[in-house]
Amino acid sequence: MAESSTYLVAMGQARYELREKGSRFLALVESVADQETARARVKAYQQEYRDASHVCWAWRTGSASAEGCSDAGEPAGTAGMPMLQVLRGAEVSDVLAVVVRWFGGTKLGKGGLARAYAGAVKGALKTLTIEATRAVTRLRVSVPYGRVGDVKRLVHPPEVEIVEESYGEQAEMLIQVDCERADEVCEILEGFATEVVVAGSRSAGRNRLDEKNILIAKEERSS
Repeated sequence: MAESSTYLVAMGQARYELREKGSRFLALVESVADQETARARVKAYQQEYRDASHVCWAWRTGSASAEGCSDAGEPAGTAGMPMLQVLRGAEVSDVLAVVVRWFGGTKLGKGGLARAYAGAVKGALKTLTIEATRAVTRLRVSVPYGRVGDVKRLVHPPEVEIVEESYGEQAEMLIQVDCERADEVCEILEGFATEVVVAGSRSAGRNRLDEKNILIAKEERSS
């Protein structure tokens, strides 16, 4: 199934702080390009806030929204998941939320913790810049010279665009396609192209787009 052609992503960073019964909760919500970046940023915050009691986190990336979260030593389900639920509710992706807690001496209970962690993320989201983004995939195509015209007839900006082209023994083209049209375009290309490669892997039958190389094309800011 093709993915939605647009989704919401975080831009920049927002901070928010709240205090509950002496405990201090600092939320940092920011844009991340992928899961690896999110994990690296979590490690950086863990180093930066080594004096904190807990550094809890949640992230979502990609138009299909891969997700992750951690309670970081808080009781199970009281930190990471409430934070993730806030991100889900905002329908925002390519985002990392980290909440740093300094224990104030009074236990909040599971309900109190969940409300505090979720509330901190909600507060940060109020000032976070969010933009609408197109989800696209890139296809590297090799075709005989006689079929170059067939490729170019598929071009329909911004849904289908030729990003690069070079000519050697055959014509080599890098085509950017909205995810909603990726299956359709790939099937047409496979009818005459010598080779169609997606995300560095050779195209393979009906499941050829299961592991897309998702890139980002910015559109006008939506909020």
